Amino acid sequence: MQLRINDLLNKPVIFRYGFMIVMAINLFFHFLKMGEQNLYIGFILAVVFLGIGYYRRSVSFLVTVTTLVVYFRFQLDLQSNTLLRFMILEVTYLIILYISVGFMKKSQKIKDDHLELISALSNALDSRDTYTSGHSHNVSDYAAKIAKQLKLSSEMIESVRIGGLLHDIGKIGVPESILLKPGKLTEKEFSFIKKHPVIGCEMVKHVKEFQEKGILDIVLYHHERFDGKGYPSGLKGEEIPLAARIVAVADSFDAIISKRAYSPEVPVEMALLEIEKHKGKQFDPDIADAFLSLFEWKKEDIMMKRNDHFPVGSLLAKKQRDRFTGTL
Repeated sequence: MQLRINDLLNKPVIFRYGFMIVMAINLFFHFLKMGEQNLYIGFILAVVFLGIGYYRRSVSFLVTVTTLVVYFRFQLDLQSNTLLRFMILEVTYLIILYISVGFMKKSQKIKDDHLELISALSNALDSRDTYTSGHSHNVSDYAAKIAKQLKLSSEMIESVRIGGLLHDIGKIGVPESILLKPGKLTEKEFSFIKKHPVIGCEMVKHVKEFQEKGILDIVLYHHERFDGKGYPSGLKGEEIPLAARIVAVADSFDAIISKRAYSPEVPVEMALLEIEKHKGKQFDPDIADAFLSLFEWKKEDIMMKRNDHFPVGSLLAKKQRDRFTGTL
């Protein structure tokens, strides 16, 4: 229930439409002289919707519209109304407006503080390695764009954006001697790195919102592969949550094009060819196509250049062999 309320508060446009609809209903019944004794609550509800829906508007706008609402409310009982009663109604409705605006601003501040905390956690992770600085923000941005390209809901886009920021949060628990090691990792070091999705999930699993919005799925499953050869659970195909499949593409792309302590940066063109090459293997093909469509590339061009750029082996596979799949 609380989550549904929070979702509504994230869409003030709903309350703006609500204000106009409630006022239209109030005026309709008022002019028809029908059920006037039941309209009082309607005008109060209209002011509540006004405060929540238009909380960002100027004070003069809000006071002016509230005064109009009070005027129509005043018309319901002209025989017993006086200027003093109008002023009492005005003050009462302005108080209701003030409470509504304050409630909405507080709700949005909590949301903003929440996002700042998530960003701070992401920055804390990126700051441990100058080579990967900004990686989480890049992944978040790519993943959100993929979600938009797939025409997913605004709630899913926001979850993917937050999940992208937090996807590698478990690496906070990885010693820097392993995280920043310039050469190949030992089998033991590699197995430790592969635990970071589980470590990350344990770190944030108590945040109820992360559970309900699928953000935990991103943290835990962003290294699963479409062919079932990923980790930590070896999920395959659509067994992998959609949000995690989206972040997997975004994460891999940024890892390929980024300069690391153990590998040089790679041109975007070659990285896009890699995403194309691993469709249906490492990546969900529909998601990979959605990502590739964000760039000005024709599929025919990509297919024509595959053999030219990758006559032997695979760039992504090479990076995985040379280092570990923990960053890919």
